[in-house]
Formats: sequence, structure tokens, C-alpha cells
Amino acid sequence: MTSLSSDLRDRTIQDFGDQWTRYSGNEGYYGSVELFRDICEPLVPIAEFAGARVADIGSGSGRIVRMLVEAGAAHVTAVEPSDAIVVLEANTADLGSRVTCVHATGDRLPADLQLDWVVSIGVIHHIPDPDPVLRCAYRALRPGGRLLVWVYGREGNQAYLRIAEPLRVLTTRLPHVAIAALSAALSVALSLYIGVARIVPVPLRDYVLSTVAPLSWRKRRLVVYDQLRPTFAKYYSEREVRELLARCGFQSIATHHRHGYSWTAVGVRR
Repeated sequence: MTSLSSDLRDRTIQDFGDQWTRYSGNEGYYGSVELFRDICEPLVPIAEFAGARVADIGSGSGRIVRMLVEAGAAHVTAVEPSDAIVVLEANTADLGSRVTCVHATGDRLPADLQLDWVVSIGVIHHIPDPDPVLRCAYRALRPGGRLLVWVYGREGNQAYLRIAEPLRVLTTRLPHVAIAALSAALSVALSLYIGVARIVPVPLRDYVLSTVAPLSWRKRRLVVYDQLRPTFAKYYSEREVRELLARCGFQSIATHHRHGYSWTAVGVRR
């Protein structure tokens, strides 16, 4: 890893540590198994996690960990590198021995876990050099074990990125209080847009109504904040997702263009 990518990684980890410490709740649709199903299917029916040993890379506040347990996972190794490890531990304490929290970066995942699944949802696109993480995930899987990742997609987001990318040049340098205020204002606009989308076939209508509208206003604000705050974010093309998994050893790679704006991908350890 170059010094530049290492600096971007460390700053992004710090950003998320601050974010999940401030916004620690996972209530409602935001933390539901219904949202988990929407991310995984049709590539992976969530019933396939029942009884499985899973690692979750980039667990943050524990949202995905709780989704996995609700889907029936037998045990989840929750890996979180930031200061949000204390939030993760608090938010999963009631799950007892079904969850093990590990305070480390994803490239420190132990290689001998013989896992059925490694998942990383909404994390890989925030890692400047994800190859070491996915190679480590590969080694932690049993033969025939599978990796599932969800990343921002470049296809379908061109119009959005023409606005978001220049805006992020500014917002990634702003303090929390400024980003929080901007996120609140943009969330009001987003709520108005949802109202219009219920009546008029506006751009992103299907995505907004199926994925954003079910969220509470507080979680919509968090989704906006999550777009503006992290130092590093990459929007992947399908080709880039497939190439990433392939060069890290995965085979039988399958992708799904979720709602036409992001990519869910699955690969198998040979």
C-alpha cells in the first residue's frame, strides 16, 4: 500500500469512527432483515445464511451483524477498525456468543476460520486498496465458501456523480457540524423529492421509493451524511467489481445491478 492510499485509508477509518459514534442506532427499516434481503437477493437467498459461520468486514455500529444473526447465522465475526468498536460491542452485547468483535482492519482477518461466508456491505468502496482485504477474506473461507460484497455502482449514477463528486471535494474537508447541517437541509429536499416521486416518474424513482422512502427521516439524514463525509469513496463499474474478485482468487463470480445503481457481487473460494 502506498503512503497516499494508507493516509486515505486511515482518514476514512477515522471518519467512520466518528460517524458511528455519533449515529449509533440501527432502528427501523435501516437495520431490518428486509433491507438485508434487498441487498443480497436475487444472487443469494438470505435463507442460505441460516446456520452459517460468517465474518462481516467493516461492521461499524453492528447493523449488518444483527441482520446476519436475524437471518439465522450461527456465528458472526464482526471486524471493525475504527473507534466505533465500542458501539459495535454495545449494540451486539445481547447476542452473546453468537458474535465475536475484532478491533482490526479487514486485512487482519485470521486465515484459519473456515468460514462459510465473508460479507462486506457498503465498505469495500471506502477502502483505497481493497485487494489485501479480499485476499484475506479468501483465506478465511473454507473451500467452497463464498464472499458477498455490495458496492456503489458507476453505471446508472452518472448524473448523480456530476453533482456529488464536486460537492465531496468540499464536504470531505468540512467539520462534522457543517456536514450535519448540510445533511439535514438536503434530507428535507430528499423528502420532498420522495413526495414528487410518488406521483411523477422522476429520475431514480424506483430506487428512491423502494430503498430510501422506507427509511425514517433521521436515517435519510444519515444516508446523506454517509455520502458527504468519508474521505475516500469509489463508484465501481461491473467490470471493476469482477476484476477485483477475480484477482483475489474468487471464481464463479456473479453480479447483480441492484436497483440499477449499485452492485452486489458473489465469488466462491475454489
